[in-house]
Amino acid sequence: MRSYLLLIVLFLVNLPFQVDAQSLTPQSYENGLVVSAEERASMVGRDILRQGGNAVDAAVAVQFALAVTLPRAGNIGGGGFMVIRLANGEVNTLDFREVAPRRANRNMYIRNGEFQPELSWEGALAVGVPGTVDGMIKALERYGRLPLDVVIQPAIELARNGYALSYTQAMELNSYAGTFKKFESSARYFTKEDQSEYQEGDIFIQRDLAETLSLISRFGREGFYSGQVADAIVSEMRKLNGLITYRDLRDYESKWRAPVKTQFMGYTLHIMPPPSSGSIAVAQILSMIDDYPLAGLGHNSSDYIHLITEAMRRAFADRAYYLGDPDFWNVPESDLLSNRYNERRFANFSMDRATSSYEIEHGEIPRFNESSQTTHFSVVDTDGNAVAVTTTLNGSFGSKVAVGRAGFLLNNEMDDFSAQPGVANAYGLIGGEANSIQPRKRMLSSMTPAIVSKDGKLRMVIGAAGGPRIITGTLQTFLNGAVFGMNAQEAISAPRFHHQWFPDQIYLEEYGFNKDTYNLLTSKGHKITTRPTVGRGHIIFVDPDGIKSAGVDPRGDGAASGY
Repeated sequence: MRSYLLLIVLFLVNLPFQVDAQSLTPQSYENGLVVSAEERASMVGRDILRQGGNAVDAAVAVQFALAVTLPRAGNIGGGGFMVIRLANGEVNTLDFREVAPRRANRNMYIRNGEFQPELSWEGALAVGVPGTVDGMIKALERYGRLPLDVVIQPAIELARNGYALSYTQAMELNSYAGTFKKFESSARYFTKEDQSEYQEGDIFIQRDLAETLSLISRFGREGFYSGQVADAIVSEMRKLNGLITYRDLRDYESKWRAPVKTQFMGYTLHIMPPPSSGSIAVAQILSMIDDYPLAGLGHNSSDYIHLITEAMRRAFADRAYYLGDPDFWNVPESDLLSNRYNERRFANFSMDRATSSYEIEHGEIPRFNESSQTTHFSVVDTDGNAVAVTTTLNGSFGSKVAVGRAGFLLNNEMDDFSAQPGVANAYGLIGGEANSIQPRKRMLSSMTPAIVSKDGKLRMVIGAAGGPRIITGTLQTFLNGAVFGMNAQEAISAPRFHHQWFPDQIYLEEYGFNKDTYNLLTSKGHKITTRPTVGRGHIIFVDPDGIKSAGVDPRGDGAASGY
């Protein structure tokens, strides 16, 4: 709550990056640094670094800790993406995104000829096969220094001994109590037995989750995808008419993928590739705006917002048509990333008027044939290894279905497919055939973890949470640092805006944009809607001398922990 009040104060002064406030001067760290959405999880990562672990060890520890202390988004029942940059410059990405069960089909949410969106959002039919546990173990085996039982032990202790709920955590649990009560296991784990509400300071104990984490610690991947945890998942699916089977769990595999690489103003960005849509979209936007004097336009001026918005509009239109799981769909990545293509896409841009989204379709690519709640954390260790992770259950608390006898929530990632091509999902995103439902296919994601370097040196570890606003939030954080010279805390605190093609409107954060900006944007033909926040991120900037600083987003809870 204090951080949100700080945000309001900063936004009321309109230009937070010009305010010489102590709150916007990040603390510097010479050794390791972890920034996440939850203080205890950040401290877990820091302690792993102090024990001699590297950035990957710390990231895995943070992921498991968030499954305990941030149940709305941290998870073992969901999935996500990881970008790793080693101190020697090697970059790799790990896709531990969920996949559709084998029994999934493109019409699974159609009833009597009508699309039923609630089926892809709540309940067992909304659940994709979880990837987090496989991904964490695979990352640790390839790049970690410490054994699994060491990095997972802090999460086990947090679950077994409990932790004091913050005000925000208590209110989040209370706000979903009615939905949790629809499902027997969820009600048992996430509502009070006496039906009273959670209060700040209540000790939240999760004994069954502690046992699940202990099984993973002892048996590795098999402790989750087979044995008693798999029994519990399949039992829950059968009870609630879900689709996941033993075979689905056994066959799940996270995948190493080559990052998308793009250049801008001397910076090199390595971004999670498809099925992350953010990499292509951010690279396209940067290509479209490359010739414009961004600093001269002024940060968050009407002309700056207009320019970036028009590029966002075109990139999101291409996202809807061209992007999907590259293992199932021919994503024309090189064409979408080419400067020539993006010059053509932006050729009808005018500084004087907005382009109606009804006038914007996907671009034409030769040879191409058509056949809200997340969390991000960043880690840098003393050697300069860096990890960016964005992970999610999709909606807050996912499908709201908890696994009985295992103590964790399952995702509702099936909604990220184009459950009915051409119809918007819960986040208002329109998708096409490229992202239609197919068995064992990964759903398209907006998660955009990225690592930025310059002159061969690590400079930024960035990403965001917040559905499609992840893409635009990550983009603006990068531009705030690269173009406007903001430090990490200034870059993450500055007011943000968002456009995603449809609906045809700019979302401006409620605080930070003055009336003149509204009027000038409206005069160009833009439709404006305000919202409390546009995404949340937790980032690290590194100066040329290797000194690390944290950007903790004041839009929500979060903390940095380093040494």
